[in-house]
Amino acid sequence: MLNEWIGRQERAEDEVTASGARRLAALLDSQAAFRRGDPLPGPWYVMLFNPVVRQSGLGPDGHAAKGQFLPPVPLPRRLFAGRRASLHAQLRIGDEVGRVSTIQSITPKKGRSGEMCFVTVRHEISGPAGLAVVEEQDIVYRGLAKGIPEERKSERPETPRWSRVVTPDETMLFRFSAITFNAHRIHYDLAYTREAEGYPGLIMNGGLTTLLLQELAISSTGRALRSSVSRNLKPMFANRPITLCGAEAGGKVRVWALDDKGDKAVQAELEMGEKA
Repeated sequence: MLNEWIGRQERAEDEVTASGARRLAALLDSQAAFRRGDPLPGPWYVMLFNPVVRQSGLGPDGHAAKGQFLPPVPLPRRLFAGRRASLHAQLRIGDEVGRVSTIQSITPKKGRSGEMCFVTVRHEISGPAGLAVVEEQDIVYRGLAKGIPEERKSERPETPRWSRVVTPDETMLFRFSAITFNAHRIHYDLAYTREAEGYPGLIMNGGLTTLLLQELAISSTGRALRSSVSRNLKPMFANRPITLCGAEAGGKVRVWALDDKGDKAVQAELEMGEKA
C-alpha cells in the first residue's frame, strides 16, 4: 500500500522575506540586516516553505497527520535522519520561489530498536534565476518507545581544526521551531517527550544542528556553501553542551557535532565554493 505513495508530488509557493532572514540572523546571534535585493546566505533556505497545516490537521506529535502528503506509515514516532542538499543559484530577499516535493522512496527496515521505515522526500526549489536548491530529506518512523532509549556509542571523531561549544536551551529550540513553523512536540513539550517518546529531555532540532555546522564551515573557511551531505547519528538534548567541530582536507570540509558525552551525534561532508 505504501508503494502507491512513491512519486506523489506537492507544490508550494513562498517569498524570501527580509523579516524571515532577520529572525534567523537573530537566532544565530548575528546583527546582519537584510533589505530587498540582498542575497540570502546559501543554507538559510531552510527558513522557506514552512508547513502550513490547519490545527485540525495535526497529528498527536504536532506534525501534519500522516496520509496528507507523507504516506500513512503505521509507526507513531518520527525523526529527521539526514539530508543531501546542493545549491545551484543565489536566492535574494524579495524573490518569489516555488518548490516541487516528491516522495522518492519508502524503505521498511528492522533494527535493534524494532521496526523502522525510512521515507525520502526530494525538494526542488526554484527562483527567478532558475533552479536554486535540490534537497533530499530522510525521515525515519519508529515504533512506540519502551522506556528510555538505549544509549548508542558512536565512533570517536578526528581532531578538529575549528570548534566551538553551543548549549541549546528551551528558548533556542522554541525560536527555531517558530521560524520554521515546526510544531513537533519533542522540541518544546517536555512531558510529551518523556512520556510518549521516551527521551530524557527536549531534543535538539537536527536541522538547527546542521545549520550551525554549516555556519561554522562558512565562517572558518570564508567560502560559500555549494553542497552538503549530513546524517543524524543520535539525539542530543536541550541544556547539554554540543561541540561543533570541523576540518578541511583534500578539497572537502568535514563537520561534526559531539554530544555532552563526547560522542559524534551529527556529521556532514560539505563542498565549498567561492569566497562568501
